[in-house]
Amino acid sequence: MFSTRVSRRGSAGVVEVAFTDRHGGVSATPFDSLDLGGAAGRERELKANADKVAQALGVLRLTFMHQVHGREVTVVGSSASPEDPCDAMVTNVSGVALCVRVADCVPVVLADADKGVVGVAHAGRAGVAAKILDATVATMRTCGAEGIQAWVGPHVCGGCYEVPGGIRAEVSAVVPAAYSCTTWGTPALDLGVAASRQLRDRGCTVTDVGCCTLETSDLFSFRRDGEWSGRLAGIVVFSRTPA
Repeated sequence: MFSTRVSRRGSAGVVEVAFTDRHGGVSATPFDSLDLGGAAGRERELKANADKVAQALGVLRLTFMHQVHGREVTVVGSSASPEDPCDAMVTNVSGVALCVRVADCVPVVLADADKGVVGVAHAGRAGVAAKILDATVATMRTCGAEGIQAWVGPHVCGGCYEVPGGIRAEVSAVVPAAYSCTTWGTPALDLGVAASRQLRDRGCTVTDVGCCTLETSDLFSFRRDGEWSGRLAGIVVFSRTPA
């Protein structure tokens, strides 16, 4: 169910971080089995899978967002999913399990366990270029965060993420760390390295817990499977220590 699951205790409470794999759910082939994408016609599978993950994390529900490859950050005050599209969420409410869904893009989870502020961000090619992570970190600090720990989850690696040369030039002009080549020598982008650089430039401590989604059969990958790819998730939840 989880490719990575870690806990961090701070003065305000405990932060739980998790990245899902594709196992332990109810979805049928080719979305087997823990697909959290929820494509049209498969809403019941999404709910069943989301309930399984929520139960494993000890929360009532997962809070999803409608991701659009933009720069909008929503501050969430309850476990209800935001109505408007966004590509990052931030909360300082205990028990709210924020969730970002990907199939090759970079899922980023952020937390300040001492201040009780957490966030998630969807850092795809467009989001990295638009500096969605800068906006997320700024919003967290507005909500009181100071020392932010970030986890970079599974994503397509710089050796596999082939793009046209013009797109590589466009993105790397904004984030030079994104510049890469595939293992076969063609233009590519390394969004994981780019995301980590952006986070460190904003004063975050970064841990990369991801492997390449395209190369790893235990994970979903749109580049590998196209429209038949499910979605994995990065999740963070803060639980406040009782006074």
